Amino acid sequence: MTLPITLPHPQDMARRWAVVSAILAARDARWADGAHATSDTWHYDDGGGNWADLRLLGDGRAVLVGHDHEYSETYHGAAAEYFGEDETDLLAGVPDWWATAIADHLDRVVTQGMWIGFVYGFDGSKWSRAEYSPDDGFTALNPPFLSDEAAVDFCTEHLDGYAEDDGLSVSVDVAALARALAEGPGLTRETAESMFAGRALDVDAALAAAHRFVR
Repeated sequence: MTLPITLPHPQDMARRWAVVSAILAARDARWADGAHATSDTWHYDDGGGNWADLRLLGDGRAVLVGHDHEYSETYHGAAAEYFGEDETDLLAGVPDWWATAIADHLDRVVTQGMWIGFVYGFDGSKWSRAEYSPDDGFTALNPPFLSDEAAVDFCTEHLDGYAEDDGLSVSVDVAALARALAEGPGLTRETAESMFAGRALDVDAALAAAHRFVR
């Protein structure tokens, strides 16, 4: 049996994730590691060891997996023995396809000590998780793809930081950022250039990063 949880539809996550990815990629390749898309996975990490991956399946289903090393109090699989804690089975009672979708992540728990704090499944219409009591750390992770407000905060912080690094006295173009979040994976050059507002950023890299979120 699984518990229903409230998370945005993956398409809404994609709008925000794409813009976050664009803003990071525009700085340089190192920053781009913090949010990017491959053919079947959207990745986010905060640069401090906390991360989330959305693994996409071809029929509208998805699995969101990740860990916050400061706040995840769940110990799945080998993590329980390693830390001497009670195990939290994040896959107890869930459909088999969840584990299949993140098989590589589960392997790395054993082979690399890449701990997992949460696993959520999307069946095409709703999100759910296994039943457990410990805090799984997802709320503390506060990923910017959960809401437009979180995405705006993230993007504004980075754009302000880029301007300061470049010695520019420019504020964030709120309207351009709103357009970017509406366009998402379809981010246009015009919108990206307006959003960056003279900052020394790579528009081509930003567009390429955002467009990888097209499904």
